[in-house]
Amino acid sequence: MEDMSLLAVLGLGLALGIKHALEPDHVIAVSTSAAKSRKVLQSAMTGIYWGIGHTLTMFVFGMAVILMQEQIPETWAQSLEALVGVMLILVGATTFLSYKKSSSKQEGRSYKTSVFMGIVHGLAGSAALVLLTLSSVESAAEGAAFIFIFGAGTIVGMLLFTTVIGLPFVLTTKKWTINKGLTQAAGIISAVYGVYYLSSIYFG
Repeated sequence: MEDMSLLAVLGLGLALGIKHALEPDHVIAVSTSAAKSRKVLQSAMTGIYWGIGHTLTMFVFGMAVILMQEQIPETWAQSLEALVGVMLILVGATTFLSYKKSSSKQEGRSYKTSVFMGIVHGLAGSAALVLLTLSSVESAAEGAAFIFIFGAGTIVGMLLFTTVIGLPFVLTTKKWTINKGLTQAAGIISAVYGVYYLSSIYFG
């Protein structure tokens, strides 16, 4: 019965991880990276690398808090959330301005930005994840398994999303005007949402 109960908890973690990947701030942030894709595989890899960065920081940070049996101070949690808003603004602005520097995309892709965005989101979401983990498991080992499965869910969810969201950008690669418009729109949405995100934290 205990094994079945643990499997149910881990199954819940996987489902919540997939759902977590599709939260608006995650979707908007990773869309700016998917916008630079020339191929569907590149778009899919954007989601995978975001998920890796997200899972890594959530696991390390989350387990450290669980093992120390300390709560994350509210001011810390708020500051980490604010970092997400700042990142959305910066990434959005960079995406919007990128087309002014070059009229063609580069064949080589670096996924450092995707990993970085995943790391920032992972830090910002650690406080809520720790509370969820502590309410779902009975030991640190189970907590580690839950966070790992949760992270796997976010990778799967983001992989599926970036594959789909990247299609319009991939299909318009040779239609420069349309592709530029879509890419800059993604940048504007990211920057505007970043401002809204920050305002909701401090004035919401």
